[in-house]
Amino acid sequence: MFTIAVMDIELQPGQLLARGVSRHLRSYGFVSIEEFVPERGKRVDVMALGPRGELWVIECKSSRADYNADSKWEGYLEWCDRYFWAVDTDFPTDLLPPETGLIIADAYDAEIIRMAPEDKLAAARRKKVIQKFAMDAARRLHRFRDPKMAPLPDEVGAEV
Repeated sequence: MFTIAVMDIELQPGQLLARGVSRHLRSYGFVSIEEFVPERGKRVDVMALGPRGELWVIECKSSRADYNADSKWEGYLEWCDRYFWAVDTDFPTDLLPPETGLIIADAYDAEIIRMAPEDKLAAARRKKVIQKFAMDAARRLHRFRDPKMAPLPDEVGAEV
């Protein structure tokens, strides 16, 4: 029997927000994946899967500049039932579109301030996203347990 030590790595501000958001969503029965790629060219900060199969996208913004640099967020709407921004207490929330959800977070927890409106995914899209979510989660677990594992044929050259 052996153990693998995982080195502490320094997380960026957005990653710290994502961690707090993921911790908070667990209290609602959600599981999440950070930096989820629903399709080539799109990478969401947090994709959360709820106990009834609901899919939420949460984009974590650590500053005004970080938010202003994000011009592709509307492309994520077609991949979720609800869309949220996660920011810290110092973020100017008046910048965020009022028709989206709002989460105030830090590295340890979060709170949903404004629930995002629901726009349910079509059944075929939901199945595709949930299957990709499961495959990505399993691949990440395998890589954690066996860092030298060879990629599957469909992973070669793919964004992960």
